Amino acid sequence: MQEALLALNAYWTQQGCLVAQPMNSEVGAGTLNPATFLRVQGPEPWRVAYVEPSVRPDDSRYGENPNRLQTHTQFQVILKPEPGNAQELYLGSLKALGIDIEAHDVRFVEDNWASPALGAWGLGWEVWLDGLEITQFTYFQQAGGMTLDPVSVEITYGLERILMALQGVSHFKDIAYAPGITYGEVFGQAEYEMSRYYLDDADVETNRELFEAYAREARRLLDLRLPVPAYSYVLKCSHSFNVLDARGAISTTERARSFARMRGLAHDVAELWAERRAELGYPLGTDAATEEGAAAQEAPAPAGPTGLRTLAFEIGFEELPPAEATRVVDSVREALETGLGAARLGHGALHVAATPRRVVVTLEGVETAEPDHEQTVKGPKVAAAYDAEGGPTPALLGFARSQDADPAELGRAAFGKNEHVVLTRLVRGRPAEEVLAQLLPGVVSGLRAEKNMRWNASGLSFSRPIRWVLALLGDEVVPFSVSGLDAGRTTRVHRTAAQPVIEVPAADGYVELLARHGIIADTAARRAAIEAAALRLAAQVGGTVDLEANSALVDEIANLVEYPTPILGTFDEKYLELPDQILTTVMRKHQRYLPVQGADGALLPCFVTVANGACDQDVVRRGNEAVLRARYEDAAFFWRADLDTPLEAMQERLQLLTFEDTLGSMADRAQRIGSVATEFASQLPIGARDVITLERAAGLVKFDLGSQMVTELSSLAGVMAEVYARKAGQPEEVAQALFEGELPRHSADRLPQTTPGALLALADRADLLAGLLPLGGAPTGGSDPFGLRRAALGMVNILRTHPALAPLTVSSMLRIAAERQPVPVTDESLAEAQQFVVRRFEQQLLEAGHAVHDVRAVLAQADRPVPAAARLAELEAAHGSEELALATAAIQRVLRIVPAGTAPTPDAALFSTPLEGELQQAVEKTRAVLGSMPDLRTFLQESAVLVQAVDAFFEGVMVMDEDPAVRANRLALLATVLELTTPLLAWSELK
Repeated sequence: MQEALLALNAYWTQQGCLVAQPMNSEVGAGTLNPATFLRVQGPEPWRVAYVEPSVRPDDSRYGENPNRLQTHTQFQVILKPEPGNAQELYLGSLKALGIDIEAHDVRFVEDNWASPALGAWGLGWEVWLDGLEITQFTYFQQAGGMTLDPVSVEITYGLERILMALQGVSHFKDIAYAPGITYGEVFGQAEYEMSRYYLDDADVETNRELFEAYAREARRLLDLRLPVPAYSYVLKCSHSFNVLDARGAISTTERARSFARMRGLAHDVAELWAERRAELGYPLGTDAATEEGAAAQEAPAPAGPTGLRTLAFEIGFEELPPAEATRVVDSVREALETGLGAARLGHGALHVAATPRRVVVTLEGVETAEPDHEQTVKGPKVAAAYDAEGGPTPALLGFARSQDADPAELGRAAFGKNEHVVLTRLVRGRPAEEVLAQLLPGVVSGLRAEKNMRWNASGLSFSRPIRWVLALLGDEVVPFSVSGLDAGRTTRVHRTAAQPVIEVPAADGYVELLARHGIIADTAARRAAIEAAALRLAAQVGGTVDLEANSALVDEIANLVEYPTPILGTFDEKYLELPDQILTTVMRKHQRYLPVQGADGALLPCFVTVANGACDQDVVRRGNEAVLRARYEDAAFFWRADLDTPLEAMQERLQLLTFEDTLGSMADRAQRIGSVATEFASQLPIGARDVITLERAAGLVKFDLGSQMVTELSSLAGVMAEVYARKAGQPEEVAQALFEGELPRHSADRLPQTTPGALLALADRADLLAGLLPLGGAPTGGSDPFGLRRAALGMVNILRTHPALAPLTVSSMLRIAAERQPVPVTDESLAEAQQFVVRRFEQQLLEAGHAVHDVRAVLAQADRPVPAAARLAELEAAHGSEELALATAAIQRVLRIVPAGTAPTPDAALFSTPLEGELQQAVEKTRAVLGSMPDLRTFLQESAVLVQAVDAFFEGVMVMDEDPAVRANRLALLATVLELTTPLLAWSELK
């Protein structure tokens, strides 16, 4: 290991880096060292490399896990400003370490890095070596909440992992640290003892007090304008927080609050540091990088050969996130179609495809030039263009001058009823090269992603840096420049190729040329290749891959590689003792592996990984198998620890998790959920067996949040509750209810199938909404940190799936949950929470394709989603019927004249016409037919009597009588019509 550290020092020194020293206090990563966090601020150039022992209490494993350590060794590099070729420099450093990058599968996998505690974020990648994350590679965008200009590149190596791969050992303890000395011999004792401290013995209250003390001292030092010592106390704050987190003493809301506090301190440190450097006159100078124009274009070359030609246009990136590789195709296609549509250049078919490193466009049959056309420019009206003698007026002369035309060349043309002076002239069509040279730069500069970054190209902002542009029309370059990138005829192929940059002779056959260099441009073709190979490899071991269940994962993999090389790997059968959900979660979510299963659906000890391009498949297979083995060892560690822990002990740990300061601990929340669910059940006609199941599950709800497995793999919440409950001897129905209480976890997730599970899930969501919305937890824009939108929609979907729960209304559930909150919840807050759920229901109906006016017409019933959806179906079925049209017209007529709030209490003694009595009789007759549970279909069938009476009333009675008493009585009579009909629909919404 010493040799590796020396090799990296030597390599990066040759690249102009200063060698710094590690921080003299615990830091979780090299990023936190002042040589990074402070030095990336401001305009001063900075290149630095250093070793950083990084302390992460949550990674403590007593030295048992082969890959996880509470103190691991990072090697940190900062390049400021980013040099434009940082990926190539990084790959050079791997070679300096002795890694054969042609044999291995080196992959740049999306990583949108953020440090909430430091207010820092950047975009980049995890770098994988045969499936093992060995480096984090980031373009810093902000630190301390301050936008960074210039942008820095951060490269953070995980030395233990790299050395394990280089030395071929399967455990960090076996790394040769120095001649004759292993890593375990040097650090094994410290690893065990510090793990004991972080996981078992660290005093929670002491560390809470330390956190507070360090935060106060950091603030005091900031007030003294001392950013460097202040920052050292921010780091101490961070470490105290990490210790508490490892002890399981940090809840979601406490995490958010603590992060906000540390982020505020870090921001003030960064701001003060920047001020101090400016006061000192920037001792290291300022970045001298020149600013390039946003879209400076060169003059187009002369027109090329006559005849139709093909355009090949490619925008080259550093590896895009998989989702952006899909979106960029649509974005580029739309931009080109819009631009070409505005031009008059004839062309044939347009093809757009993308890989992680490029979007490739071919445009067939491009004409040599636009056709010539006549252009007519409208001038002033003839009456204003000539005086009484027929001479030109100043208006006409000014128009001629603005068009650089002789007044004698002007003609006349009619525009509507007016005759205007016009100039008609022949406009020569632009050559194809000119049209494209003006169009294509805008396509490049117009690219945008869901999350954009900056780099050293002024005026450009996209998901990842744009590094090259190819533009060929036939065999000629389309000449243009955008933000310092000159379009040319070279492209980049695999970085490990003998010639990674190649020259392209002509546009024709460009996609085929890429294929010959191991790049499949079309995503669908890459996907098909992955699927076919996965099935073939799985069949070799008597298994298969469920392509339907793994469809989203296959899509992601297809956009992680330019040339898929599927490889079959295996793992020790002993890990099959772990629940399938754990094994597949690790394979799919963490490693992007396709699980292999037998004909009976049971997992086999095999997986399919997909490398990018040519490699030594045996080397890559062994590497991926080692990674999965380490992952499963981690999972087995948690599994064994949890099985040795009684469910009650896990429940007790919930007391350490603060849900929200004013709403208590996670244990308090679990108790509320159980109580709320039991109260829901008391209002329903459910069987005794379901009641018993619910009561037992209510006493255990959320217990798995106190397990080590769920602490590490939070997506398994509920899943592990079911597994551990079964292992503990709980009835099957109770275990299932505990799992279903977490459903749905996302929009496409399944819903609870049992009544106890559905009641627990509803209680969970009601507690969230009733507790957090009144405290200001409502989502804003795209931010929904507590998942309240998901909770509201989950509540609606559960109710719609379980008609037997129809007696429960949204408002009644929220009220029951509010009564159990430790803080008062006002009626106004409950009404807002109910409307929050109703709006989610409304949005769901609209997204399902229902008309806006129909949805709004039934929203008055949305407190009961099942009846509301049924009413919507009745309304849609009635569209086009005469009954609905007549009833709508009659009731809307009543709505227009009756003031809001008019009491439906007419006095028959004040009736002065037979029509008044007939309307009252029609209302009563209709009311009798509808009964206490009116439905729209029955109302429309029986509405003729009421509609005719309303129409006759308006035709024969003066509603707004001069006598105030008569007028008020007639309005009250009409109000009885509304009293009868408004429970059915919001009639005013209908068209």
